[in-house]
Amino acid sequence: MRFDSEFLRKIENARDFTFSEGVISRKYKLLLAMALDASVGAVEGVRVLAQLAMEAGATKEEIAEVLRVTHYVSGVGSTYTAAHALKGIV
Repeated sequence: MRFDSEFLRKIENARDFTFSEGVISRKYKLLLAMALDASVGAVEGVRVLAQLAMEAGATKEEIAEVLRVTHYVSGVGSTYTAAHALKGIV
């Protein structure tokens, strides 16, 4: 399968725009996205976003607290997803 390079470039541009510094910092945008991925069961998304959030300055404690809120809102499935995603990371 050939990838549409223009389409991939547009996706990358949208990602860069979405997670750029603004009124909400990059770190908090990444933590928010991680919570959303945990809530929908996206293990790899949680893993990647947690790593990016830590690179942006998030602590393990901040990740844990965000996931506590995610569990409250979305239930135990989000905790199960995060546990699998974060093995060896936090």
